[in-house]
Amino acid sequence: MSSLKVQRCFNHANREAVARCAQCGNFFCRECVTEHDGRMTCGRCLASRSDTARTFRFRSVLAGVVQLGLGLMILWFCFFMAGRGLLLIPSSFHEGHIWRLFEERP
Repeated sequence: MSSLKVQRCFNHANREAVARCAQCGNFFCRECVTEHDGRMTCGRCLASRSDTARTFRFRSVLAGVVQLGLGLMILWFCFFMAGRGLLLIPSSFHEGHIWRLFEERP
């Protein structure tokens, strides 16, 4: 393993390296490296992480939309089946004949 003292920046050959990227392992000067999540990271690796984060956000939004759609379909199906169940009740029940029987009892 090379000492940091003799390393040069991966992007700028005339500058001395101050840190090593935790992801790609290349050495970089102060301008080319930044701290992210407690680790030193170069710009290229940081950009690839943000692209991955965008893809993850898109997938999570897409999953939420699919879950919402499935939930609405299940809700519609429940109401549909409840309506079909109400249609199976005899019309005499709807006309009030059954209720009159309950009113006449003492």
